[in-house]
Amino acid sequence: MKTIKLGTSSLEVPVVAVGCMRMNSLDKPQAERFVRTALEEGANFFDHADIYGTGECESIFADAVGMTPALREQMILQSKCGIRPDKKTFDFSKEHILASVDAILGRLKTDYLDVLLLHRPDTLVEPEEVAEAFDLLEQAGKVRHFGVSNQNPMQIQLLKKAVKQPLVANQLQLSITNATMISQGFNVNMENAAAVNRDGSILDFCRLHDITIQPWSPFQYGFFEGVFLGSEKFPELNAKIGEIAARYGVTDTTIAIAWLLRHPANMQPVIGTMSIERLKDCCKAADIRLTREEWYDIFRSAGNVLP
Repeated sequence: MKTIKLGTSSLEVPVVAVGCMRMNSLDKPQAERFVRTALEEGANFFDHADIYGTGECESIFADAVGMTPALREQMILQSKCGIRPDKKTFDFSKEHILASVDAILGRLKTDYLDVLLLHRPDTLVEPEEVAEAFDLLEQAGKVRHFGVSNQNPMQIQLLKKAVKQPLVANQLQLSITNATMISQGFNVNMENAAAVNRDGSILDFCRLHDITIQPWSPFQYGFFEGVFLGSEKFPELNAKIGEIAARYGVTDTTIAIAWLLRHPANMQPVIGTMSIERLKDCCKAADIRLTREEWYDIFRSAGNVLP
């Protein structure tokens, strides 16, 4: 498995991250086989969040693999906190961050997280409180690296006003069909919908500041409206992906991930499948480098118009 540095850290991570949001759809033997297969494929980066299955997904993960110190060292574990569905709020308070991490560590049966992300923005955030929480977690050895999700450049800059640790990752929605952060770059200074800057040029910002973008929902269109692969809504896209997949002797799944990996931002897509076969197909994308023409062909076939 090809690896990249996560942000400005020295942490080497596989270019494909394994998302565990649907881990509670598996029973214990299935979960164990899935995690073991991921490790065999070199996909040892596992992405969690405290809201996935209200914590159940983290517990199932740890129980399924029989977490031990030796096994833990083979893994890179990331989790997220800050969404409180019970209160219908976001919460980046020092108290909530510290309590959330302790609960995450308990469920994952580990003493530390490799990466902690703040889950979406909290408009009531006080950067000084986040900084205090991060300092305490780092000093206690509970978290080694920090990042954010779904944040724009100014939100990140606001945090950095107080937070001294590098923010190594930003988890953002991105797929072939949900590519506004890319399409707006083609349409600068134009009077069309694609020219609308919806995220403060977060793609360029992350590249400039060496923050690794982790695309989530890499196969989805809309906001969890469905998967574009095989969808009747995207006949031209599926035909083009199928044509290129046949050329490389791989599946359409592999090409969809390879499209993201071709971007020079060195992204780390977070795949959400719980299928072992699809997991293997995603991992194969690490060995494929699409040509410039193939990348643009796929981009245009999804309905994205070049000026």
